[in-house]
Amino acid sequence: MPRGPRKKSESGIYHVMLKGIDGRNIFMHEGDRKKFLTQMYEAHEKGGFSILAYCLMDNHAHLLLEENEELGTTMKRITVGYVLWHNHNYGRSGHLFENRYLSEVVETDEYLVTVARYIHQNPVKAGLVDKAAKYRWSSYQQYIDAYSGKAVQINPDRIKKHFKTRADFEAFMNIHKDDKCLDYRNTSKMADDQLAAKIKKDYQIRSVQKLTREKRDKLIQDIYKNERTSIRQVARVLGVSKGVVEKAL
Repeated sequence: MPRGPRKKSESGIYHVMLKGIDGRNIFMHEGDRKKFLTQMYEAHEKGGFSILAYCLMDNHAHLLLEENEELGTTMKRITVGYVLWHNHNYGRSGHLFENRYLSEVVETDEYLVTVARYIHQNPVKAGLVDKAAKYRWSSYQQYIDAYSGKAVQINPDRIKKHFKTRADFEAFMNIHKDDKCLDYRNTSKMADDQLAAKIKKDYQIRSVQKLTREKRDKLIQDIYKNERTSIRQVARVLGVSKGVVEKAL
């Protein structure tokens, strides 16, 4: 079944997560992260949205954004140029990100600062650093710079107003809590047998081999679009080759 429309944020603030397709890394080297940030800042200049927080991991990225235009337009501004650059740089083609980014609305000040903490704590929870301040590829250091009166490329005021001093900000951001926000781990795909059962129930398909090529390709496209799955898993569950799935997509 198709996914429903995204929930509209009354505040205009969204926590967004981008994931690499099939779990692949979207950032291979430091230069990739630099390019993504450049693309995001250029998109900000064109679209007028606010960047409240971010963290770039290896195979996913978290963004906290306040919209000035429709969120989908903002995400296209951020991602399309990066994908073209990444594919050219690494000699590949096709999708880099999963074709539906994940998002959640942020409606209260309490949840706003919780999400910011969650984003800044990502590399700590992943064991990459022992303190958020040590991770280069998040907005944490830009907040520290903002408290020192330095120019930054994010929009820190909405979060800064909740913490009178830098010490207050750091104390809150470094509380180790199991915050329940939009999580990479929460988006893991179904097991093969679960997906197979769902296909039989929702798509009324028992044998893909009996379908015409046109109907088979449409089925593959629908499953890949609507379910939390990967190209390899679709191939396994349907009993077709990975190449068949890739051609259909």
